[in-house]
Amino acid sequence: MPENEPEPWEYTLHIPHDPRAVPVCRRTLRLILTVHGLIRLVDSAELVGAELVSNSVRHTAGPAALRVRWSAGVLRIGAWDADPAPPDPPEKWERLGGVEEEGRGLALVRACADVWGWQPLSRDGRPGKYVWCDLIAV
Repeated sequence: MPENEPEPWEYTLHIPHDPRAVPVCRRTLRLILTVHGLIRLVDSAELVGAELVSNSVRHTAGPAALRVRWSAGVLRIGAWDADPAPPDPPEKWERLGGVEEEGRGLALVRACADVWGWQPLSRDGRPGKYVWCDLIAV
């Protein structure tokens, strides 16, 4: 690892099925990035993190988790939820001309992140999915 490269780190915040979890996650994400000296990524990270967590809380009925990981100049932000169904593709919202009030979350994530994706992921024996995006520090 280069001398100036910070050590990798990871945080996970388990959240209840509660819309108030979204601002809690946003503020937690801001604090994590600030203490790690990544303030330049805060605005984009807050936006994509809030969208991912909001989707988890809004479109599922169970618990969720926010995961934040830094490694080799890449910040990965992801949300786990208890619904194993894949997320709607962002293209669905874009095909509608971007005028719908709902469904634009992943389109925003795709616009702000360098890469995004999802994968099935079980936690504590519960089926679910993990939707993530990467912000590359330049």
